Amino acid sequence: MEQRFIAITGTSHYFGASFLKPGMVVQLIKDPGNPYDEEAIQAVIPPLGKIGCVANSTHTVPKGCRSAGRIYDSFEQQIYGMIRFIVKDLAIVELMEGAAGFDMFLQTEHHFFPFK
Repeated sequence: MEQRFIAITGTSHYFGASFLKPGMVVQLIKDPGNPYDEEAIQAVIPPLGKIGCVANSTHTVPKGCRSAGRIYDSFEQQIYGMIRFIVKDLAIVELMEGAAGFDMFLQTEHHFFPFK
């Protein structure tokens, strides 16, 4: 399967990006109630909650990454991704497919996650 990357933007509106590290796993959850973007996808790290959104504008999507609109229909409600790079306040995340993504999520430091 081909590698797919997205960018998490808007971190400065939540907790910032200073705590984000390569190897961290994030949940990407559709946000159909978002009044500004019909294809909004929020990035979540339990128990913190929302840490940003998947970039969906030509001004915020870095070269080589897909926009929220491009990946929105490729999964049902949520998908997991692993942070690969941090550039200033932007996290570049590799999408992880299917059960492998959930398994990787459970193996990370999210030991307080209720499904474990």
